[in-house]
Amino acid sequence: MESRIIGRDGEKQILKRLLDSREPEFLAVYGRRRVGKTFLIKEYFEGKGLLFELTGEKDAPLRDQLQNFAFALGRIFPDQPISGVRSWRDAFQLLANTVDAQCGNSRVIIFLDELPWLASPRSRLLQALDHFWNSWASRKRNLLVVVCGSAASWMIGKILHSKGGLYNRVTAHIRLLPFTLAETERYLQSRQVHLGRKDILELTMCLGGIPHYLRQIERGASVAQSVDRLCFAKDGLLRDEFKRLFASLFAKSELHVSIIRTLATKRRATTRNELLQAIGETSGGGISRALSELTESNFVVQEQSFGKSIRESLYRLTDEYSLFYLTWIEKRERDTEGFWASQQNGRSWQAWAGFSFESLCLKHVRQIKHALAIGGVATVQSGWHTRGDGERAQIDLVLDRADNCINLCEMKFSVHEFTISKAYAETLRRKLYLFQQSTKTRKNIFVTFVTTFGCKHNPYFSELVSNELTMDCLFG
Repeated sequence: MESRIIGRDGEKQILKRLLDSREPEFLAVYGRRRVGKTFLIKEYFEGKGLLFELTGEKDAPLRDQLQNFAFALGRIFPDQPISGVRSWRDAFQLLANTVDAQCGNSRVIIFLDELPWLASPRSRLLQALDHFWNSWASRKRNLLVVVCGSAASWMIGKILHSKGGLYNRVTAHIRLLPFTLAETERYLQSRQVHLGRKDILELTMCLGGIPHYLRQIERGASVAQSVDRLCFAKDGLLRDEFKRLFASLFAKSELHVSIIRTLATKRRATTRNELLQAIGETSGGGISRALSELTESNFVVQEQSFGKSIRESLYRLTDEYSLFYLTWIEKRERDTEGFWASQQNGRSWQAWAGFSFESLCLKHVRQIKHALAIGGVATVQSGWHTRGDGERAQIDLVLDRADNCINLCEMKFSVHEFTISKAYAETLRRKLYLFQQSTKTRKNIFVTFVTTFGCKHNPYFSELVSNELTMDCLFG
């Protein structure tokens, strides 16, 4: 039922429009593994015309995929004779004939899940799907075809930007992202898991907003207990998830994993040239394609650098679980009871928490803008960095506003109020000076702090900080 769907308000609006449409519709849904694509489609359309669904089987030969098709069709229409299905063209023709014979004028939904797995090499599935849509489905005013896949780059290249018969045929698409913090909070509450916002923040910094991961959190357990059980226990669900994750999404995943590892080690936004140098690659199509695929799959984000060309963009690892795995899980060779709780506030923990919190804030810029009361102001979001004369400075979030102002956002994770020390105040002054000198901006500059529990209001705070936000704004 629709009421079981937490959040996803924009996505549900799209699904409602397609359901109410009186035209043939073709929806493409993509997003990373475990993000809830199948659940969204099946839950929303259950009892609303979802007639046929087929899920691709990874690495299965064509014969097995077609047999799965025949089984799926036979379950829905047990009296329908099913024979002679030797190709996808045969399969789609049989499906069209069955729908014509059995269904009236009410909405009919056909759901093909994990389409990239169905389209195995030499299967000619895409050609058959082209023919199915153009010769029959596009003329059925009561038909909605939904195709879904975890391999985002494949879905975009083969379906959304198809140069073949499906060119410009998709009428809507959904890129399903992990839960926001607000959606995570609502999801946990729906499962009677009641945690404070600092705990939800830390849990998300470990696992990300992936519904399948969050579903494993047990009522009455602390975050440390849950993380130990899922990530550090011998048979923990997420102990080896990283090894399966990229292999399931990309045909040749070695370069993708190398990029992820490098960005995790850098612990900051990184230029393309720095990335190439670190992984020992030369500039070319391979690295460009891998970066594009990781970006489309929401593991990496490409950030424009303030005042610089797109060629000087910065790349940042945004997948919380990947960073957590490479920082903590991979390095544990044996089980240690209570390991995660024992790491709290150590130096390694603080470094990881700082970077992960920054990345999480950058996923919630809309909420930050709303808290600053600039949601209605035209704003360009970017990062900024400078290298030169032996100095390096970086600001992870620059909000360049149309009202002649710029917010320079510093994002700091702390288990207590954050204190601006004398040394940090000097670093911040130098950073502001370098920003003004390198950008030559004449706009008003407001230093904005986003922290977990706010800042201590000492003289350095009064001198430097214009705006102060706490983690609560991220849950807006």
